[in-house]
Order: sequence, then C-alpha cells, then structure tokens
Amino acid sequence: MAPDLVLLHGFAGTPLAWDDVVAAWPAAVAARATTLALPGHDGGPPPTSWDDAVARVAADVAARCGPRATAIGYSLGARIALGLLARGAVARAVLISVNPGLPDTDDDDLAARAARRADDARWAALLRDHGVTAFAAAWQAQPLFATQAAADPARRARRAAARAALDPEGLARSLETMGLAAMPDLRGALAARAGDAALVVGDRDEKFVTLARAAVARAPALRLEVVVGSGHDPTLEAPEALARIVAGLIAGPSD
Repeated sequence: MAPDLVLLHGFAGTPLAWDDVVAAWPAAVAARATTLALPGHDGGPPPTSWDDAVARVAADVAARCGPRATAIGYSLGARIALGLLARGAVARAVLISVNPGLPDTDDDDLAARAARRADDARWAALLRDHGVTAFAAAWQAQPLFATQAAADPARRARRAAARAALDPEGLARSLETMGLAAMPDLRGALAARAGDAALVVGDRDEKFVTLARAAVARAPALRLEVVVGSGHDPTLEAPEALARIVAGLIAGPSD
C-alpha cells in the first residue's frame, strides 16, 4: 500500500529531521510515512517561484501518495504543506510552527513584506559569500532558536552535519523564492480548509503560539495542539512528544 503521510522539513533542513519522530511512532504509523527533500535542499534544483515550489512538491506527493495524502510539515515545510492544502493537492495537513502568510491589506503590511524580503536577501548574500557553515552559525543565533541549546547534543550534531552538506546557492534561491516574503497570504485559505488542518506549536515559542491562536480565533474549526517543553522546532527539541501528538491528529478519518 502506498504511504499516505508525507513529511516536509524546514528551511536548511533535510528529511533526516523526521527520523526521531518516525522512530517514536508505532510501526503501523511509521509504515504510512514518506519524507521529501524540498526544492533547493537536494530535492531537485532551486525553485523559480513560490508557485513552482508548491507545484513540484505537489507532483512528488501525487506520485508517492496519491490524492488522499496528509502533509505534515515543520516551518518552511508547514508553509509548503499549507500551499498544498490550499490548492487541493493533499486531503489534510498538520502544520507545525507555521506562519500562514504576511497580510497585504495596507501600506504598513506592504512595508513589512518589503522589510522581510530585504532580510531574506541579506541571508542569501551570507550564504553566497561565506557558505553554509557561516550562515548556519548566524542563523542558529537568532532568538527564535535559543531553546534548541537544550536539545540532545547528538541530535543537534547530526542536523548540523546534514545542513553543512547542502548547497549554499540552493538555499539562497530557496530563501528568495520560498521565503515568507515570497509566499502569498494563505490565512484565508487556512480558514477555508480549517476542518482539514491542525496546528502544532511548542509552548516556549511565544511568537508562533500567538500566530496559532490568531488563526484559531479566525477559524475555530482549526485544531491546535501544544508541545510542552519545546520551542520552535519540536522535531529536534521534543520528537517523542511531537510523535504522540501527530499520531493522535492523523488517527481520524481523512474525509
């Protein structure tokens, strides 16, 4: 039987980010899962646009899983999973640490998007000028990732080694085409498919807890689960707890 769970990693990550989650699942659940490398992350050449990225991942999902798949994504992977859900390429989505999009309703919103685009351009320049190792050190120093210092050292080392092997140009192009500034505002799409989506967030990730609660306020049918003791990346910081939560979320019917 073809797998029906597709696991999508975050920016500058690889499919091995899911290893500890899959290992914590019962064998019957793990057997349903497949992982994909995102475009620009050894999953083919960098995308030319957000739409190109989502279309390419959608084609991969269709080939591996068919039309009734559940996309389970973290961060960038969660945003791509939401893009898949919005276009009807998956039946359900579990969105871990997701930002559903920047608004575009007024001049302040447009200014915020422009500022984010400028930030992404600076990160892309760092990748091109100094390579993945220097980029990763600066990227991980952001306050968003501070809680990861308490994660299992061996797990962090495996992640770092896998990241160091990625192509800096592929990551730079991914930022420019798949970054939050390049992504459309999908908050409305999330609300429209609220019955087919669930949000997961670490309780120590204050920014994304706020985003998740705002999404639920807009669409009360959205299910929200909180991973206790985790920051932004539960796949790294609390994979066993995340595995239990996701297993519960995917246990129900898909239609």
